[in-house]
Amino acid sequence: MDAERKEKIRQSLNHVHDWPSLYMFKFIVPTISDKLEALTKVFPGEIDLITKQSSNGKYTSVTIKIVVIDADEVFRIHKDVSLIEGVISL
Repeated sequence: MDAERKEKIRQSLNHVHDWPSLYMFKFIVPTISDKLEALTKVFPGEIDLITKQSSNGKYTSVTIKIVVIDADEVFRIHKDVSLIEGVISL
């Protein structure tokens, strides 16, 4: 992500949230894999985890709610998740 786009997103996040704030992350992971476990390890502390399998069972949608400190933590988490092959960030 280029610096200009990242700064626009940071400004938008700062406009919408008063940090620290509850933030919702959404992902798609292959159902039969260790990706869900790897995904949850990215998040510090206690998380609120909701999962739902797709109708054909191949994929699982994952919603994780966690209190984050600031927009930079949101960026860090997305960057760490991007290193997990097969996980799609929404």
